[in-house]
Amino acid sequence: QVQLVESGGGLVQPGGSLRLSCAASGSIFSINAMGWYRQAPGKQREWVTTITSGGSTVYADSVKRRFTISRDNAKNTVYLQMNSLKPEDTAVYYCNVDKLPGVPSWSWGQGTQVTVSS
Repeated sequence: QVQLVESGGGLVQPGGSLRLSCAASGSIFSINAMGWYRQAPGKQREWVTTITSGGSTVYADSVKRRFTISRDNAKNTVYLQMNSLKPEDTAVYYCNVDKLPGVPSWSWGQGTQVTVSS
């Protein structure tokens, strides 16, 4: 069973940056696509971005050119670099193992809170 632990969230002003991390236990990390998702207050969880085992990436239109996903297979960790943050990016951010972009396949971790506010 894969366990996912997200970290790196916090309070940031509009226009600022944050880098999230997701550490995954289990040896399947390097052969699976990994994705980031987010859930804003009162809204459904939404897909943000996915990176394949080979490093190909795809992004939701709302974060394209602002967010960058990357992975370090040696550390079983996936990252989300978030730049030019907007108040509407405020949410709890989660990672997951993706069957396809937007199709998670494991249990959710606790997530990490990102708040963008002045």
